[in-house]
Amino acid sequence: MNSSYYDSDAQVLWHDRKRWCGLPWSFTRYSVIKKDGEYAKLININGFLSAHSEEINLYRVDDFEVYQSLVDKLFGVGTITVYCKDATCDKLLLKNVKNPFRVRQLLNKLVLEDRQRVGMRQSEVQR
Repeated sequence: MNSSYYDSDAQVLWHDRKRWCGLPWSFTRYSVIKKDGEYAKLININGFLSAHSEEINLYRVDDFEVYQSLVDKLFGVGTITVYCKDATCDKLLLKNVKNPFRVRQLLNKLVLEDRQRVGMRQSEVQR
């Protein structure tokens, strides 16, 4: 991923592309970045000549859903739906990512860590 989308000292914890038949032939890129003590974000970038970028602070994420069709299972991919409390995006789809259940576990762990970092309690998360 191009470092112009985030600070140079931020860590990329996970990245992938939208896959077709299990191969990353797409201009849709996903990543999770973290800058210690400051932020952890989920980023979705679409496009080649022009790019559209969405980012969500991980402490705003509410829940996840993973979907795998039979074909997805054959290719080892799946779609993760990320539900969040964000002003511009209440649902983000990570389409056809490799190892979707492992990615969901990683995201869940990072969400809990980021909530602790910002001092959110469980009662603030529930609706």
